Amino acid sequence: MDLNFKSIIRIIGILLLLTAGCMMLPVAVGVFYGEIDSIRAFVRVIFPCAIFGIAIYIGVKPSEKNIQNRDGYIIVALCWIVASLLGALPFFIQGCIPHYVDAFFETCSGFSTTGSSILTNVEALPKSMLFWRSFTHWIGGMGILVFAVALLPTLGIGGQTIVSAETPGPTLSKITPKMSDMAKTLYIIYGIFTVTEIALLMIGGMDLFDASVHTFGTVGTGGFSDYSDSVAHFNSPFCEWVITIFMIASGANFNLYYLGAVHGVRSIWKNSEFRLYIYIICAFSALISIDLIATDTVSGVADSIRAAFFQVASIITTTSFATANYDLWPTFCKMLLFALFFIGGCSSSTGGGIKVIRILVLLKLVKRNITLKLHPNALYNIKVDGNKIDSDTIQGIASFTFLYAAVFFGVAALISLDGGDIITNLSAAGTCLGNIGPGFAAVGPSMNFAAFSDMSKWILSFTMIAGRLELFTLLMLFSRRFWNPYR
Repeated sequence: MDLNFKSIIRIIGILLLLTAGCMMLPVAVGVFYGEIDSIRAFVRVIFPCAIFGIAIYIGVKPSEKNIQNRDGYIIVALCWIVASLLGALPFFIQGCIPHYVDAFFETCSGFSTTGSSILTNVEALPKSMLFWRSFTHWIGGMGILVFAVALLPTLGIGGQTIVSAETPGPTLSKITPKMSDMAKTLYIIYGIFTVTEIALLMIGGMDLFDASVHTFGTVGTGGFSDYSDSVAHFNSPFCEWVITIFMIASGANFNLYYLGAVHGVRSIWKNSEFRLYIYIICAFSALISIDLIATDTVSGVADSIRAAFFQVASIITTTSFATANYDLWPTFCKMLLFALFFIGGCSSSTGGGIKVIRILVLLKLVKRNITLKLHPNALYNIKVDGNKIDSDTIQGIASFTFLYAAVFFGVAALISLDGGDIITNLSAAGTCLGNIGPGFAAVGPSMNFAAFSDMSKWILSFTMIAGRLELFTLLMLFSRRFWNPYR
C-alpha cells in the first residue's frame, strides 16, 4: 500500500496539539464567566490531547518521503473526523449535550460550517460551550489544516497536497510560490475580516461575546448563534446589513482579496466567477423582494428588501443565519431559496455547495453543446477569464456534479427510513451536503434536527464532512483502488 505512515501519524499529533490550543480560548471564556463545570470538561480533553500530541511529535520523526496525493487525502479525511470526535467531547463531558451522537452531530456541523443543530434551547448552554460551538466555524471555515500547513515546513512536512485535498473548488489557485506563505496570507485576510466585523457589530449594539459568536458564524459561513431566533434576536437593521455584507464577502474567493490588494480593486470585478456570484445574489434578492412586497409577507418595502438580501446571502454562502422564518414565505420564494442550496459560494471561499465556478463552467458547456449542434464543424473552447479549461477539469466538474446529485438522493433515501415527509428529508440531505444549515418543514429555520434517529444523525454528520471536503476526499477512502493502487 506504501502509505507515508510517519507523516500521517505526525500530522495527527500536530492536530491534537492544535485542538488542545484552540480549546484554551473557551477555557478563558469559562474562567471569565465562572463556569467551573465547563472548564473541567475542556481540561479533561486538553490534557490528553496535549500529552499524546507531544509524545507523537517527539517520538515520530519527520519522514524523508514527500506526501503524495493518497497520503494527503487520508490525512485530511482522518484529521476532520478526529477533530470532530475530539471537539464533541466537551459538550458530552459537561452534560449540556448528554448524548454523544448529538454532540458529534453538533461538532461536525460546526467544523464543516453547516450550522444545522440538534439543540432545542440554545440559550441554556454555558457561555464557554456556546463560544466553542461557534469557534469551530472559524476553525473549519478556512480549513482545519490550512493553519497547520502554515507551520508544517518548520516541522519537516510539506503541505501542497494537503491543501489541495482540503480547499474547496475544482482547482487550487496558488497566490504565492510557497504554500505556507499562501496559508499565512489567507489567515491574515481572514483575521482582518474577523476583527473588522466584531468591531462593527459592537458599534451596532452587540456586546463582545455576541459580536464574536456571530462573527465566527459569518466569516466561517457557519451560522451558529447563541440565540434560538438567530440574528432576528437583535432586531437591528444595521447589524443585519453588516452580517449580510460580510457573508457575501466570505462567500467569495479569498484569493481575490490578495490579488485586489496587489493589482487594484478592479481586478476583483474582472473575475468571471465573482461577477456571476454577485449577479445571482442581486437577481434572486430582487425576485424575492418583489414577491414579498406583492404578497405583503413582510411589512414595508425596506424590510422586504433587507429580509430578501439577508436570506439569499445566508443561503448562497451556506451561512444559515436567519432573520425570519422563510419557511412561511410564499412558495415562489422558497423555490428560489431551495435552488440556492445547489449553488453555494465561490471556490477557495469558506462557503459550501457545488460552487459558482462549477455552475459557470457547466453553463458554458451547455452553450458549447448548443453551438456544436448548430455548427458541427465549429471550434469552440470553454474559457474562463481568458484561460482555456482543459478537458480533464471539465470532466472532473461533470463527475463531481453527478456524484453530488447521487449522494444527495442517496442520503435523502437513507434518512427517509425514519419516516417524515419528503420535503423534510430532501432539505435535510441538501442542507447537510451543501453545509447550509436549516432547511424546510421539520428542519426549517425555527426547527432543528433533534427528531432524527441516531443512525440518521451519524449519516448526516458524515454527510456534512463529506460535503465540506467536496465528496471525493472522503468517499475515495471507500474505494478498493485507493487501498490497492496496483489493482
